[in-house]
Amino acid sequence: MKYMHPRPSSIVAALYTARDLNVDVAILHGPSGCSFKHARLLEEDGMRTLTTSLADNEFIFGGQKPLEDVLRYAEEMFHPKRMAVIGTCVAMIIGEDLQSAIDGAGITTPTIAVDIHAGYLENIAGVLSTLEAAAEAGWITQEELARQRQMMRAANEVERLRGAASQSYIEASRGDLKHVAAQELLRLARSGKKGVAILNAKKETAYMFVDALIAFHDKCPDADITYIANLEQRGLPKTRGDAERIATELAERGVNAELIGALDEYGANGNRLGRRIREIRPDFALITGVPHAIPPEYTKGVECFSITNGPRQVAPLRAIGHQHVMVEIDLHPKTLGVRSIVESEFGAVLRSLP
Repeated sequence: MKYMHPRPSSIVAALYTARDLNVDVAILHGPSGCSFKHARLLEEDGMRTLTTSLADNEFIFGGQKPLEDVLRYAEEMFHPKRMAVIGTCVAMIIGEDLQSAIDGAGITTPTIAVDIHAGYLENIAGVLSTLEAAAEAGWITQEELARQRQMMRAANEVERLRGAASQSYIEASRGDLKHVAAQELLRLARSGKKGVAILNAKKETAYMFVDALIAFHDKCPDADITYIANLEQRGLPKTRGDAERIATELAERGVNAELIGALDEYGANGNRLGRRIREIRPDFALITGVPHAIPPEYTKGVECFSITNGPRQVAPLRAIGHQHVMVEIDLHPKTLGVRSIVESEFGAVLRSLP
């Protein structure tokens, strides 16, 4: 399918994956403006992101020397433990040999080359290219690479079936009014209805998505609600650390949650969560993060309150029967670089109600 609304970039996906591998410095080999927004945001998350700033003359004569210069500069200036060179469309078109530049720079820092561009239909190409380079360098095991491939396929399938890749064009929406949905959620919980509150979030977005569960528990501590979170500690180094921190803080704030799935298993977690919903047989469900991962047969007859950070995810969620759909605007930028739970808009609304 050809999508007519913007889709994530494979280059950006490669950058985020490098960060999850504890890369200290990532070098984009391309024009200075390539992936600017995400490169800047990732610096707030502790990974320095440099660029070779290729200009029109390098488009013709090649950019190996600028790349070697930046590699040497990065090593001398930042003393990193790991680096990654991330390709761009320009590097691909002019046929740059990233590994040759790494070898020619004379650096000693372990560095991987990720040959990638933005012309892939799905952004998981950037993830897998980075992980394959990491496995070849011995940074991850072949078993973890195989697991990551499985997770990426599952996430891709969820998006294709019920997500932002399910239609050629999806109108962006801010979703339902949060205070209206919050009032109904509290009414159900306080009337004795049985509920389930689920965190099924992607990586660092969990730092904010989990806040809705905490706020709900704060407002209805004695309600018949089962709390579930995908905070098992599996995956790449940063992902495991995030899960441990969030799970610890969640418990400290009084929420006793069942752990089902890991933060990188959000796409493959749907059937496990669905089977648990079927066992609980709730009247309503609060699902935050990637609600559409749960196949709709498991939520049939359940009043669903879903929280996403994708404005183009509202219509697909409504199409599978979720009655209340809210969007946490600008959630991702607010969770980069954090190491503790961040208050969400929906959580703040819940706390403000009587």
